[in-house]
Amino acid sequence: MAKYTIGVDFGTLSGRAILVNVTTGEELATDVLDYRHGVMEDVLPNGKKLPPDWALQHPQDYLDVLATTIPRVIEKSNVSRDDIIGIGVDFTACTILPVKEDGTPLCFLQEFQDNPNSYVKLWKHHAAQDKANKLNEVAEATNQSWLPRYGGKISSEWLFPKVWQILDESPEVYKEARYFIEAADWIVWQLSGVHTRNAATAGYKGMWHKQDGYPDKSFFKALDPRLENVVEEKLDIPVTPIGERAGFITKKASGITGLKVGTAVAVAHADAHNCLPAVKVDGPGKMLNIIGTSSCHMVLSEKEQLVPGICGVVEDGIIPGFFGYEAGQNCVGDQFAWFVDNCVPASYKKVAEAEHKNIHSYLTEKASLLKAGESGLLALDWWNGNRSTLVDLELTGMFIGLNLQTKPEEMYRALIESTAFGTRKIVEAFRENGVPVDEFYATGGISRKNPLLMQTYADVLNMPIKIGGTSQGPALASAIFGAVAAGAEAGGYEDIFEAGSVMGKLDDKVYYPNPENKEIYDYLYSEYTILYDYFGKGENNVMKRLKALSRTGKIEPTKIF
Repeated sequence: MAKYTIGVDFGTLSGRAILVNVTTGEELATDVLDYRHGVMEDVLPNGKKLPPDWALQHPQDYLDVLATTIPRVIEKSNVSRDDIIGIGVDFTACTILPVKEDGTPLCFLQEFQDNPNSYVKLWKHHAAQDKANKLNEVAEATNQSWLPRYGGKISSEWLFPKVWQILDESPEVYKEARYFIEAADWIVWQLSGVHTRNAATAGYKGMWHKQDGYPDKSFFKALDPRLENVVEEKLDIPVTPIGERAGFITKKASGITGLKVGTAVAVAHADAHNCLPAVKVDGPGKMLNIIGTSSCHMVLSEKEQLVPGICGVVEDGIIPGFFGYEAGQNCVGDQFAWFVDNCVPASYKKVAEAEHKNIHSYLTEKASLLKAGESGLLALDWWNGNRSTLVDLELTGMFIGLNLQTKPEEMYRALIESTAFGTRKIVEAFRENGVPVDEFYATGGISRKNPLLMQTYADVLNMPIKIGGTSQGPALASAIFGAVAAGAEAGGYEDIFEAGSVMGKLDDKVYYPNPENKEIYDYLYSEYTILYDYFGKGENNVMKRLKALSRTGKIEPTKIF
């Protein structure tokens, strides 16, 4: 009798479930639910206005995903729930929420529904940047030994800047919260009744280390005396290794999802970090780029190296037995969407519609007719800040070379090229600091939909690029972890690489570098590097000054030369 697992991937705008045959890897059914509240960047559900740089979500949307997508994939596949042996979940990270002792989110309580700090802070919530700046300043001044593991900087997107913001702005929320928990772990709690903290988000986003634990309380006291005991008071749940079973579906969760009581529930994972087995990555030196609204770069190594400007290195954080490295770009698909929404004339959209083409496909086709370097444009891919290797969310995007003859497809191609140059920066940082990158894989919807982008990456990196064979990489990976949580006795697997070799997928298409384009892109990359260093490393902070002016309306004193 065939056995099956379900993977649920909670993204930025929606949650999706996939049901997979454990023996063949066949994807029998998928289902997607858009979040009813979406991303709350402007107002709360009650209409209360939010300040700039906020990005909140409502945890009810996550429960709706469980209650909707899982029953639907079971129904669509016509599979008996008795044959579903495991479930895995992954989530955008760092995405945190304050909860009571029993896991109730504070935003569910009447007295906190008007308080923005009681809601989920999404990964791209950047309103804690001042806290991140101070944290980095104190960490550097006190020579914190853990700081180099994160490339020398902690991001405002991560756990402690967000928690500190809550304490500073809403001490009543901080006091009432028994735990600050990653949404990924909260979902596992709702499914299994077991409160866990997964090693991926704890390590990459919470500054936790397998041997050393969290930073010492003296560090948190130096930040703010009220934070001295934050770990003991708000995070005191043991960190659970990736690849293990958290527990089993409870009676309550069975009523919500339709899954059988006792179905294995995997420890949660981050939505990019979990993807390696989904594309058959089976060891060190094989970088996976998960390309979506943002972009994450993952690679395994057998040793811990300190790499400047990366997001982190965590032992067992991606796959047990390896040091997992993470880097990333804050803005990839987001900048293409911004360009289409704001910079494409109606005439282009009209032609695309007449030809029954998506506007992105239409622009890609026109951009593909251009030769490398033909547009005379160069862009910086910082439209949502820089995650790696500068770790600075105050940076902004830029075009150089525009003139009155510039066409939309030239700008679109320059944006594509900029994301490839940003990825090359990341690859070179790893190689220069002792972490091999010998092979390159890509997954995510954009990697399958945009051949120009993938060919450009191959040309810029001068590496063949293998493409994941599913449009649901994180969800498939979660189903793989669900099979490992179930174990061989139940019909699953004992080893993640073994499960990935069967259930993972690669496309037949491989993109190989074009030597002619490679030469041109080497030149353009050298120019990109000059701009990268000039605007990104403090020689000219004009981007930050302009951003400050737009926020405050005040001119900051500055030395231009």
